[in-house]
Amino acid sequence: MSFYDLQKENKQCSILIVDDEPKIVESLEKIFVREGLIVFTAPDAHVALSVLSNKNIDVLLTDLTMTSDMSGIDLLTKVKQDSPHIEVILMTAYGTMEIAAHAMKKGAYDAISKPVERAHIVQIVHNAIEKQSLIKENKGLKKQLKQKKHYTLIGTSQAWISMMKTVAQVADSQATVLIQGESGTGKELIARTIHEQSPRSTMPFIPINCAAIPESILEAELFGYEKGAFTGASHSREGRFEAAHCGTLFLDEIGEIPAHIQVKLLRVMQEGEIERLGSSGRSNQVNIRWIAATNRDLSHAVSQGIFREDLYYRLNVVSIDVPPLRERKEDILLLANYFLKLYSEKNGKSALKYDDEVLNILMNHQWPGNVRQLENTIEHAVVLSGDNTMLTKENFPTNIDSNDNDISSNSNLSISVGTSIHDMECQLIKETLRYTKGNKEQAAQILGVGTRTIYRRLNKTDLKDIEKKSNAF
Repeated sequence: MSFYDLQKENKQCSILIVDDEPKIVESLEKIFVREGLIVFTAPDAHVALSVLSNKNIDVLLTDLTMTSDMSGIDLLTKVKQDSPHIEVILMTAYGTMEIAAHAMKKGAYDAISKPVERAHIVQIVHNAIEKQSLIKENKGLKKQLKQKKHYTLIGTSQAWISMMKTVAQVADSQATVLIQGESGTGKELIARTIHEQSPRSTMPFIPINCAAIPESILEAELFGYEKGAFTGASHSREGRFEAAHCGTLFLDEIGEIPAHIQVKLLRVMQEGEIERLGSSGRSNQVNIRWIAATNRDLSHAVSQGIFREDLYYRLNVVSIDVPPLRERKEDILLLANYFLKLYSEKNGKSALKYDDEVLNILMNHQWPGNVRQLENTIEHAVVLSGDNTMLTKENFPTNIDSNDNDISSNSNLSISVGTSIHDMECQLIKETLRYTKGNKEQAAQILGVGTRTIYRRLNKTDLKDIEKKSNAF
């Protein structure tokens, strides 16, 4: 595989050449420019460290002995501490086995003698980049295996098949995708499917729920930060943008991103550059496939001035609308049987079946929580089935055969005179969350607020208590 082949696979091949002899630097720069690499140069180790902090470098090719107070070995040690993924190759005019062995112990990929031969140095750099590429690919595959959901996308309804055709068409492209649909319909699974069927499938898939992260730390989570950027930043950290370099970034609940971050996100999408917090204007290049998802009507949010119009159009290159489960009733029994088999095996039960009354209930229920609610309901029934081989109505949550579309018909809320507005809001949110069995996205839809509002109003203890009660049905 050549350098050009590696670049075709979205792996940006870049090299930093460090030497205090300008003629050597010039000669090596010409060689690697001809080979199609992105070439950076530095006259000493200190300048090299500055370049490394600003650019994504694959290979560092450095002289061993330089006139500055920092040697090639010192530079190697520092680089391996801060950026262990960078392959370092040392050059020396006094090549000995002792120097080479010492450099390898410090983490160098190789050590070569000056004067360097063109073919030899090109081959070594090529091998170093290919090794790095294989390591990245291996890490990407391992990460995918860890992240991969325990079930696949299932459906035979016309609405589902039509949507999946769009998924298949868009997966092979580099287009930005906006996935829209109600909570629990499987938007993240669809995003993962697009990634897994794309040319970037061996690279990272980085999801982030924009509503679940407090506004105060969302920017640091996305952009990363340098040591000392703020109180408590004791070390540098890469953000989700850098983690998704050459892979796919999935921005879930994109409609909850605050206005000031919308502006910065738009710039990253347009320029392909990010600046860590506290980086003093230094930027890093990123190559990202963008997928976003929302359960809100973003076009309405644009008309209300809540969401930037230019960002909306940047995200909405290809739109995929995920149908709710009530609009694909043909798939309910298919999914129910799949989850029955899955959780029966998981809980050491065999030959479980639904009785006719349960089948009728499953088919006629409105499933406001969509596939996620159906899955949780089936797991609940399997766990409580005991030694029975037939699942009956008694094994399911008590409200599974009720009409749960109208919240006003099922629950009432009493508020005492003198209750503060803040406490009234919290009480209303808590009761709505109990009704939706802890589904924050669905609760936000019922209340007509953003998901982030729920996180802001309730503390972590309240949310955990509601989730525990919801899981217990």
